[in-house]
Amino acid sequence: MIAIPTDSRLPQPALRTAILALAALGLGACDVRQDGAAEPDPTASPVTAQPSPADTASPAASIMRDDLDEGEAMDLPTQPVALTIPFPNGADLSPAAERMLAGILQEDAMGEPWPVVLQGHTDSGGNDQANLRASRARAEAVAAWLVERGVADDRIEVVAFGEQNPIAPNALPDGSANEEGRRRNRRVELRIAPPAAPASTAADETAGADAAATGAAVTGTPPAPPRRPAAPDNET
Repeated sequence: MIAIPTDSRLPQPALRTAILALAALGLGACDVRQDGAAEPDPTASPVTAQPSPADTASPAASIMRDDLDEGEAMDLPTQPVALTIPFPNGADLSPAAERMLAGILQEDAMGEPWPVVLQGHTDSGGNDQANLRASRARAEAVAAWLVERGVADDRIEVVAFGEQNPIAPNALPDGSANEEGRRRNRRVELRIAPPAAPASTAADETAGADAAATGAAVTGTPPAPPRRPAAPDNET
């Protein structure tokens, strides 16, 4: 509250000037109060900062295994290998056939102690004996190539089929020769795979298992054989 002097001894002009000066001071104080920061309310409760979802969210669990190194490959079983080697003419290996066999040498199956089966085939031109000889000669040519490059000879099994197993028709519907089909039939089929169990061994194992199951199911003592009737006494 600003006190305004009311002394009647002051001249009127001086009194007017004092009143104006005091009013100007009061207005300046109001402007300073309005321009300044608002005073905090002492009765208001303090506001606690709430954490954001990003701060409280837990990190996502990883599904990757930490015990596996990056790029570590799993050990997979070796797979069998099958390849058809064409013999367009005769029993000589073509450059394309040699490239195919070179790729076989890089297969994992070649490092296994598995047999290498070579099945020779021909088309239907010629007689049966000639076709058997030709199919064997083709398979033997492949075997010789493999042996020269380090494959053990005792792993290789050669089978001659002649014209028995064609993969394409040897003749057209009108009876004429199907040259394309005959060319495909002149081939050697190579296979590297684990040996199959002999049929007799498998049958024996099956019979043994059946007998064991039957014996386990039988309980008790087998019935005794019927008693033979006593012979009559001889008359005297």
